[in-house]
Amino acid sequence: MSIDWGHGSVTRKMTKPRSGTVAVLDIGTSKVCCLIARTGRPSPDGSNTVASQPRVIGAGHQVSRGVRNGTIVDVDATEDAIRKAVHMAEHIAQETISSVTVNLSAGAPHSEILGVDVDIGGQQIDESDLLRIFQQTHTMREDNAAPTNGISNGKERELIHSIPVGFAIDGQQGIADPRGMFGQKLSVNMHLVSASANAVRTIRAAVERCHLEIDGFVLSPYAAGLATLVEDESDLGVTVVDMGGGTTGLSIFYDGEMVFADTIPVGGNHVTSDVARGLSTPISHAERLKTLYGNAIAAESDEHEMLDVPQVGEDEHSASHQLPRSLLNGIIQPRIEETFELVRARLDDSGFGPFAGRRVVLTGGASQLQGARDLAARILDKQVRMGRPLRVRGLAEAIAGPAFATGAGLIAHAIENPSSLTMPTPLQYGEPGRLTGRLGQWFREHF
Repeated sequence: MSIDWGHGSVTRKMTKPRSGTVAVLDIGTSKVCCLIARTGRPSPDGSNTVASQPRVIGAGHQVSRGVRNGTIVDVDATEDAIRKAVHMAEHIAQETISSVTVNLSAGAPHSEILGVDVDIGGQQIDESDLLRIFQQTHTMREDNAAPTNGISNGKERELIHSIPVGFAIDGQQGIADPRGMFGQKLSVNMHLVSASANAVRTIRAAVERCHLEIDGFVLSPYAAGLATLVEDESDLGVTVVDMGGGTTGLSIFYDGEMVFADTIPVGGNHVTSDVARGLSTPISHAERLKTLYGNAIAAESDEHEMLDVPQVGEDEHSASHQLPRSLLNGIIQPRIEETFELVRARLDDSGFGPFAGRRVVLTGGASQLQGARDLAARILDKQVRMGRPLRVRGLAEAIAGPAFATGAGLIAHAIENPSSLTMPTPLQYGEPGRLTGRLGQWFREHF
C-alpha cells in the first residue's frame, strides 16, 4: 500500500463543540455502561454558552447479558441490561435521556482507504464540493461492494465512519480545510469503516426497544483512542489496543486522525474460560483467580505459591484443591501471547506499520491483568503505556480506569466532534436517496 499523507494535520476544528447534555452507551461483552455528561458554561455576559471540558453527571453499569464476543446473541437479555444501566445513570444525573451515541465492536468492522478526486475548474472550494466528495466516495464504495453476475454476495455492510485523512489541491498536500481555497482538482484520502448491516440492525433494535434513539455509532477502538491519546501521540503515530471482554480492538492514529481500525474476536473472557477449564473451577472463581493472582508473565516463584481452587460441582464449603500459582499463569500467558501476536499480525498485514510509530497505548478492562503491559512491549516491540480516560471530568474512581475508556471516548466524539468532516451517521449501502438527504442534513447541521 502506497499512500502519500502529506504533512498537515486535519484535526483542526471547523465547527464549534456541542454544548449541553449528551448520553452514551457502551455495550460490551462484560458490561453495559451508560454515561451522561454535560458541557458548556454560561458566557460572561450570560447571552450564550461557551464550550468546556465535558463532566460526567450520571453513570450506570450492569453486568452484560446476551452479548458474546461483542455480538448480541440474546436481544431480550441485552435490552434488560441496557434499561438498568440507563435507569441508574438517569437517577444519578437527575436527567431523562432520549438518545445515545453507541459503541460498535461487532459486525467484523472493515477499514479501507479510498482516494477521491473532484474537478474544481479553478473555482473557489465550498461546501458543495465537499458534498460531491462524499457522494463520489459513496458511489465508489457501492460499486466495489456490488454483487457480480446479478447474484448477491450476502455481505451487506453499513458505513460507520467516513473520515478524510489528507486533503490536497492540485497535488499540494497537507490541506487541513480546503474551503475558501482555489484550484483545479481537489483530492482526498477517505478512511471508510464499515460493519455487517445485520449486526448493526440488531444493536439498533435492542437500543430502540428501550425507547432511545441512536445519535450515531462509533467504533470501539476509535472511541478508546479519542479518550486516551494526547495530541502529540495521535499526530506522530500511535497504535491503540483496546482489550475488552470478548474482543480486542486496534486502531492506528496518524496526523491527528484514525487511519486504520480492526477487531480481533479474543478478549479477557477467553482467558477466564481457559482458566475455568484448565483448573476445573467455576467461571466466577476463575475470574477471581485471574484478577487477584493472574500474571501474563510467569515467574519462578509461582511454583512455590499455592492457591485455593474450588472445583466445579463441589460444595463451596468443602476443602478447595491446593494448586500452584504457576499452573494458573501457565494457562494465562499463552492466551495473552496469542492475543498480542494476532494484533502484531493484523498491524503487519494492514500496511500502516510506518505510520503506527513506536508507541502503543493499551486500554480496556482486560489490559489491567498484571504483566500484560510488559508482554505487549515484548511481542509488539514497541513502547507501551496504559491508557485511561483523559478528556472528561467527574468520573468516579471506580469508573476512571482503562475499562471505561470507550465510554469516555464516546462522550468526546459526541461533544467535540473530533473531525467536522467525519460522517457520524451510518449510511446503508444500496439504498438510493438516503445519501443525498442525510448529507444535506449533515451539512446544514455543521456549516
